[in-house]
Amino acid sequence: MDSFIFIVLILMLSFHIHFSQGGELPAATESTATSSSKTYIIHVKGPEGKAFAQSEDIDSWYHSFMPSPTIMNSKEQPRMIYSYRNVMSGFAARLTQEELKAVENKNGFISAHPERMLHLQTTHTPKFLGLQQHMGLWKESNFGKGVIIGILDSGITPNHPSFSDAGMPPPPPKWKGRCELNVTACNNKLIGARSFNLAAMAMKGEKAEAPNDENGHGTHTASTAAGAFVDHAEVLGNAKGIAAGIAPLAHLAIYKVCFGEDCPESDILAALDAAVEDGVDVISISLGLSEPPPFFNDSTAIGAFAAIQKGIFVSCAAGNSGPSDGSLVNGAPWILTVGASTIDRSIVATAKLGNGREFDGESVFQPSNFSPTLLPLVYAGKNGKQESALCANGSLNDIDFRGKVVLCERGGGIGRIDKGGEVKRAGGVAMILMNDEINGFSLSADVHVLPATHVSYAAGFEIKAYINSASTPAATILFKGTLIGNPLAPAVASFSSRGPNLPSPGILKPDIVGPGVNILAAWPFPLDNNNNSKLTFNIMSGTSMSCPHLSGVAALLKSSHPNWSPAAIKSAIMTSADIINLEHKLIVDETLHPANILATGSGQVNPSRANDPGLVYDMQPDDYIPYLCGLGYGDTEVGIIAHRPTKCSETSSIPEGELNYPSFSVVLGSSQTFTRTVTNVGAAHSSYVIMVTAPEGVDVKVQPNKLYFSEEYQKETYSVTFSHIGSGNETEEYAQGILQWVSAKHTVRSPILVKFV
Repeated sequence: MDSFIFIVLILMLSFHIHFSQGGELPAATESTATSSSKTYIIHVKGPEGKAFAQSEDIDSWYHSFMPSPTIMNSKEQPRMIYSYRNVMSGFAARLTQEELKAVENKNGFISAHPERMLHLQTTHTPKFLGLQQHMGLWKESNFGKGVIIGILDSGITPNHPSFSDAGMPPPPPKWKGRCELNVTACNNKLIGARSFNLAAMAMKGEKAEAPNDENGHGTHTASTAAGAFVDHAEVLGNAKGIAAGIAPLAHLAIYKVCFGEDCPESDILAALDAAVEDGVDVISISLGLSEPPPFFNDSTAIGAFAAIQKGIFVSCAAGNSGPSDGSLVNGAPWILTVGASTIDRSIVATAKLGNGREFDGESVFQPSNFSPTLLPLVYAGKNGKQESALCANGSLNDIDFRGKVVLCERGGGIGRIDKGGEVKRAGGVAMILMNDEINGFSLSADVHVLPATHVSYAAGFEIKAYINSASTPAATILFKGTLIGNPLAPAVASFSSRGPNLPSPGILKPDIVGPGVNILAAWPFPLDNNNNSKLTFNIMSGTSMSCPHLSGVAALLKSSHPNWSPAAIKSAIMTSADIINLEHKLIVDETLHPANILATGSGQVNPSRANDPGLVYDMQPDDYIPYLCGLGYGDTEVGIIAHRPTKCSETSSIPEGELNYPSFSVVLGSSQTFTRTVTNVGAAHSSYVIMVTAPEGVDVKVQPNKLYFSEEYQKETYSVTFSHIGSGNETEEYAQGILQWVSAKHTVRSPILVKFV
């Protein structure tokens, strides 16, 4: 395959493509009736008075719901695709509408919905996050040794050196998983690899696939979470260093659920079901729906609840639909919801204009032989056509752009790499890609197909003005390589999805942001013909990249504190987060203004401080039941999530704000009071005083204002009352503040978001 086409296809898949989830039928025997069928996720009750002793009992019960052949229009028996044992009471089956109606009439049927498609949403990041090889959290947690991270993604490239097991012990005895790669592919690092594509097979008549990675996404995320130390990592000569995952001695269990563009919901549920049974400690899911459904209709949320019931920590990507408010997915409070931020490494390509002005941008492709001599500069949209301005395929006239530097605009659903491909096709020698206004100053370093730089919207606006004012506009690109120390890092990426959390506005999401922009990690394919495929790395951006960073951090904390619950680990991560950047100012967003907490959540992860948080807001799985009842869910809906019969009439329902969460999201009309309980995980004898930065227009009272602890794991409860004092905020929808418990050693910080009604 032509290397240009190869790179374009791979990077389109990696950076921008939204992989969809969808739902075993041989293509040759699929009938008309069967081809009109769909895969459904079907929830059913367990049979009264009977406990399932064997998996055969479960299968038999589920099969009793399937319609009889006499009512079918097809000679084919409807296919039971998956029987779920751990994450829900129910199954996935491929049915026609008529057959579904027959299932719905069976005693014990609860609900069904057509399965949906989910979307696929390092050399320097450990150091940027303060992880040092011979001291601190890495040493205290023994690099995550003994912890198993389950990755639900597009598979794995097993022979990559990031998955070497040198110095790795065998997996712990609790491990029950298996390896579906060839016999020698798995080892003490990569302890399991399984493929779940029965839904894809049923939908498309495809064959079973091994868990090998065909697009790179899964390899990248797995190595980010727990890749081994690899010397001399780089991407086309840039970002050189030692590559390492966040938990480099943790074990990896791979669950392939994405096949081409399809990540079917039933396959994802099956992988979660297996991961829970296999014995993983952390589950990392860089996938998400386009829009967030209620939690009882969200398979990821349902599966994650079953996982936390087994003590398994679940980390999920917040989504790549920012910067719009309310764009966040995976917002269940028992999930760590992760947004994306920048790191302080830039791969700089500077646009130099004929008037002497220079604008720094980014590009991974840094040709050493590109001349610094000024060349004619032209705006791609000079003909007034929007498709030309966007450098859409076939939109540029060869005569107008041959031998010139071309300014293209971002957007239009056209990949950044593709725009350069169009410029190259038209004979252009270089591209300046200007951001659209919504992405502002948020840049991506790409493996472009010609000399190029990606600059901010403000820079592009100035470059366009220069072109319009100069008689003979000219420009070149100066490639300056890798620079460390960007003082604005971390900044929230423009694509990172934002709150509010639509299924539950009273729970502030995202919980945290972590490195997700221009992240270097393992890659299955060489990016050019000169690369050694065994030492192949690539740079990618997305909340898909930030999620495994936090999965790795959770693995370190699990290793360091094996008795901590998933809620305690999440609390430690949230209350210890940073809210300032490297120049000691508030974290900014794509506008270079301070980011609000709908973008940052609690802030940027600080792994070392999370290891010693002082206090945690702990919860057990049953503590979510009153909260779910308080959301207005009925007994059936709560039972779907809890995986057991539940009666809200016998539970003291609580409002969202009363959940013992490490942050506050308050819809404020009349005054509201919430309680929180903190657990001392610091020194036995310690005391904390309250410090509050109240949101503008809000009075915040905390009782008591001091907390005293005389022993480890002692619990203390406090109350917070929020009152609208109506000074200066009537025109604003939101206000934000901070509540902190401060001791001689610790600061336990909780963000406050207030929405006025």
